[in-house]
Amino acid sequence: MKTNSLDFDAQALREKILDLAMRGKLVPQDPNDEPASVLLEKIKAEKAELIKEKKIKKIKPLPPITDDEKPFDIPDSWEWVRFNDIGIMKNGKTPKKTDVKSNARYPYFKVKDMNINSLYMKIVENYVDEKYESQIFPKNTIIYPKNGGAVLTNKKRILIQDSLVDLNTGGIIPYENINFKFLFYMFQSFDIKKYVKGSAVPTINAKKLRETVVPLPPLSEQSRIAAKIAQLFALLRKVETSTRQYAKLQTLLKSKVLDLAMRGKLVPQDPNDEPASVLLEKIKAEKAELIKEKKIKKTKPLPPITDDEKPFAIPDSWEWVRLGDVLDVRDGTHGTPKYVSDGVPLVTAKNLRNGKIDFSNIKYISESDAKKINERSQVNENDVLFAMIGTIGNPVLVNTDRIFSIKNVALLKANTLINMRFVYMYILTIQDLLLKNASGGNQKFLSLRKINKLPFSLPPLPEQVKIIKMVNSLFDKGKF
Repeated sequence: MKTNSLDFDAQALREKILDLAMRGKLVPQDPNDEPASVLLEKIKAEKAELIKEKKIKKIKPLPPITDDEKPFDIPDSWEWVRFNDIGIMKNGKTPKKTDVKSNARYPYFKVKDMNINSLYMKIVENYVDEKYESQIFPKNTIIYPKNGGAVLTNKKRILIQDSLVDLNTGGIIPYENINFKFLFYMFQSFDIKKYVKGSAVPTINAKKLRETVVPLPPLSEQSRIAAKIAQLFALLRKVETSTRQYAKLQTLLKSKVLDLAMRGKLVPQDPNDEPASVLLEKIKAEKAELIKEKKIKKTKPLPPITDDEKPFAIPDSWEWVRLGDVLDVRDGTHGTPKYVSDGVPLVTAKNLRNGKIDFSNIKYISESDAKKINERSQVNENDVLFAMIGTIGNPVLVNTDRIFSIKNVALLKANTLINMRFVYMYILTIQDLLLKNASGGNQKFLSLRKINKLPFSLPPLPEQVKIIKMVNSLFDKGKF
């Protein structure tokens, strides 16, 4: 049963679709379409009429578009225009608190309302009456955050009815001869961060936005483009949903396989295998020798495991033991050594991800500090690490000979009498048990004493090997 990943970059695909659309490469051109040059004259006439009726203000004409401003080639039936030529940019208006009602004529949206609406602004919590009629944005206006931190979220939404929006919101009202959905997708193709000014309080540079050079297709083609984008985006959403469902199923299957493995139900027991009770005696003898040689310290005997502590039944040839009875359990520093620009990597809980040590965002400590930590907690290849603070768990089977130190990370030293990959898989299966033994509120912490006392199901060594081979045959090698 292979579990090949279905991961894909949906956002990159969306951006590619929008890019093709804006270049005239998403749908074919129709020679019967009225060219964009004629459409542009209609928009100019509409604009002149709105100025005459004093519905919009006359502004200084923008400079002609030069060839250097045209970022790519477009079809012959298209025209290069400035963004201000195809939509009216307008600022929102924040009403008085006393004028905001639970029900009135016009919906009133704040920037935060974009979070509870996905594409169309359907969910309404506040309203205003006719007092704000002159500030109302018409239906099909594209709105976006223009002030504050929300600017960087790059959100764009469409009004489905005449509405008021707050002062931190801007709107682009399409002219009658512009398909509002095409205008929305065009605006969505913009990287809004390029239009931001200010750092403490990000603000959209309206002048730069107005002057942006954009391609204008014939009106009929705008409709075809918008429909094709909507169709492709809908397919992408279905694939994303399927991918999430697949990932959940994959996780469930892995969890079930590991659960069966740790219960002795994944492979059959071999009566010829030396039972775990004999293996346990060998481990005890080896531990006594290491204590005698002063390679490890003698510790107080751990209490026997009670029946109540055993989380599940195991085969007769297995043994329930304490983790500290069969492994040398240590931890890293709990203090915070001084960080340096170049030195020895300090691995913390945040560096343990998906069964690997992530060195990409690592911090470094001096060699002298690392030496002090590693005198007690030297990590070697084939050791098992897992986080003992914060997001507890996330085990890693060390497969690097790189020297590093650890902080707030549990260290299970490799033992030749136990397959450490089996130990790694066991830690993966006892997440609930780890959390149950942890202390603290928001910042959970699992003490070394509690880790030593954790119950561990110990199979015969040959069976440990067979279990690992079976897991690897069910899943891609290296997943565990």
